[in-house]
Amino acid sequence: MTFARRFLLLPCFLLLLAIVAPRLGHGPQAAIHQAAPTQPAAAPAAAEPAQPASQAYSLPPEKLAKAIAISRTRHILGFAGTLWGLAVVWILLATKAFTGLAGWAERIIRHRWLSGLLFFALFLILTTLASLPLDLYGQHVELSYGISVQSWGSWFADQAKGLGLSVLFGAPIMLLFNWIVKRWPRRYWLGLWIATLPLLVLSIFASPLLEPIFNKFEPLTRNNPALVTELEKVVARTGTNIPPDRMFLMKASMKTNGLNAYVSGMGATKRIVVWDTTAGRVPDDEVLFIFGHESGHYVLNHIPKQLAGSAVFLFFLYWACAAGAAWMVRRFGPRWGVNDLASRTGFVVLLFTISIASFFLQPIGNAFSRYFEHEADVYGQEAIHGIVADPQKTAVAGFNALGEAWLEDPNPSPFIEFWTYNHPSVQNRANFALHYDPWANGGHGKFFDK
Repeated sequence: MTFARRFLLLPCFLLLLAIVAPRLGHGPQAAIHQAAPTQPAAAPAAAEPAQPASQAYSLPPEKLAKAIAISRTRHILGFAGTLWGLAVVWILLATKAFTGLAGWAERIIRHRWLSGLLFFALFLILTTLASLPLDLYGQHVELSYGISVQSWGSWFADQAKGLGLSVLFGAPIMLLFNWIVKRWPRRYWLGLWIATLPLLVLSIFASPLLEPIFNKFEPLTRNNPALVTELEKVVARTGTNIPPDRMFLMKASMKTNGLNAYVSGMGATKRIVVWDTTAGRVPDDEVLFIFGHESGHYVLNHIPKQLAGSAVFLFFLYWACAAGAAWMVRRFGPRWGVNDLASRTGFVVLLFTISIASFFLQPIGNAFSRYFEHEADVYGQEAIHGIVADPQKTAVAGFNALGEAWLEDPNPSPFIEFWTYNHPSVQNRANFALHYDPWANGGHGKFFDK
C-alpha cells in the first residue's frame, strides 16, 4: 500500500499526488505490472494448489500458495482501507470534530485564507494518520515475504515525504476549490471541473521532477551501455524520440525485489527508467518488451485519450456529486454543525460525497485502463518484432518474471479483476502473448507493417 494513497481527496488531487507514488518500489501502478502485493500474510495451505498445465503464467507450488494467500488478504485490505477511510471522515463529521477544527483554525489565524490552509493541512494529516496502521501492516507483510527490503527508517521517511507533498500541493488546491464553491455557489461544480483540467495535464509533466525525491537515479549509459544500445533500437522503431541522456537506472533494490521499467513525463520531461532489480536480472529482450509496451502508451496517444476521458468523467461526477452533497448537508448538516457547502466542513462533505461516488464508479475507469493496457501489450510485442528472436516467448517470459517477482495470483477472482484491476491479470496477458503471432503465414501486425 503506497504512502500516496489518500482516502478522501478530489480526483484531480488524487492524480496530482499519484505522480509521486507509482515508481517508489512498491509497484501498485507499475508500468507493466498489475498491482504490488502489499498485503498481509496468511498461513500456508495444507496442500499445494494445482495449476492447469495450459496456463501461460504459472508459479512454483510454494510461491503459488503464497500468491493466493497474499492476493486474498490484499483485496480484503484494499476494500477495508477504503471503507475505513470513509468511516473515519463520517465519524469526524458526526462528532463535529471537523467543525471544531475549522473554528479552532480561525481563532488561531484570523486571516481566512491562511486559516483555510491550516484546516486543510490538518485534514490531510488526520486522514493520513488514520491510514497509517493499514500501511504499516502492509509494509510488514512485504518485508515478511521478501518483496520489500526497505528499512523501517527509510519507509517512514517516504511516508513523511509523501505527507509533506500532500500538504504542500494538496492544501492550496483544496483551498482553491473551496473558494470556487463559495464564489459560485450555484455552478461551482463547473468551476471545479475547469480548475481540474490543467492540474491533470500538469501532473503528467511534473512526474519526473518529483520522482527523485523518493529514489536515486543514475544515467543508464554509466551502468549498462549495452542495454542503452538495445533500447535505442526500440526507440528508432517506435519513433518515441528518447535520447540516451534521458535513459536512467533507478536504485529500486534499496527498497524492493520487484521488477519494473517505465517511461514517464511528456515532451521535454519524457524519459526511460529501468529499475536496477530488472537490468541484469531479466534478459535484455524482456526489458525491451516492457519498454515497447510503455512506448505504446505514447505512440497510441493513450495519455491524451485518458485525459480526455477523465475530463468527461469528472464533468458528470462533479455535477452529480454537487446534488448529492447538497442533499447530505440538508439531511445531516444540523447534527454535523454544517449549514453551507462553502464552509470548510461543508467542503469536506463534498469531498466525502465524491469519494463515495468514485469508489462505486471505480470499475468503469479500470475497464478503460485495462483496454489501453491490452493495446500497449499488443504494441509492445509488435515493437520488438525483428529486434528479438522470438517476441511471443519474450513477452510470456517477461510476464512470468514480473508475476513471480510480485507474487501475482495466476487465477484472480473475475469480480476482483473487474472491480480493482487497472491492468488485465498477468495470466490473461501472458495467455494472449503466447498466442499472438500476426506474422505467421506472411501476415503483419496491428500497428506495424513488418
